[in-house]
Amino acid sequence: MAGTAAAHRMSHPASARLVLDEMFSPAIAAALRDLGQDVIAVAERGELRAMSDDDVFAWAISQRRWLLTENVKDFRLILLRALQADTATTGILYTSSRAFPRSRKNPGPLIQAIHAWMLNGPPEAPLTEDWLLSPASR
Repeated sequence: MAGTAAAHRMSHPASARLVLDEMFSPAIAAALRDLGQDVIAVAERGELRAMSDDDVFAWAISQRRWLLTENVKDFRLILLRALQADTATTGILYTSSRAFPRSRKNPGPLIQAIHAWMLNGPPEAPLTEDWLLSPASR
């Protein structure tokens, strides 16, 4: 399996960096790293788990990572404040538990969708938001 992941990384370089908000399992980040992606989960890093949403967003920007979250209500406001203040930002990738029901038994569809999004890369600037959709909803 390690050889397969290494071969995949050689032929498909990661095109985006991502941090998964607290509602996402570290197992999802690990699976994406096995596919050659640069992904960190808030839940696997103690210093990130203790941060407020504003601080997680600032950390993501400092690391040049997009943030994947289901928390549209809070993070959209944080992003809008940053844009109004003309603060440099990367972006937020939104999704929902309706599009990808959280399940320890079947995280595959979410992992595949994130992987595909990362291979395609984030939207071009000045766009700073995107939605991760299930293939069935396209």
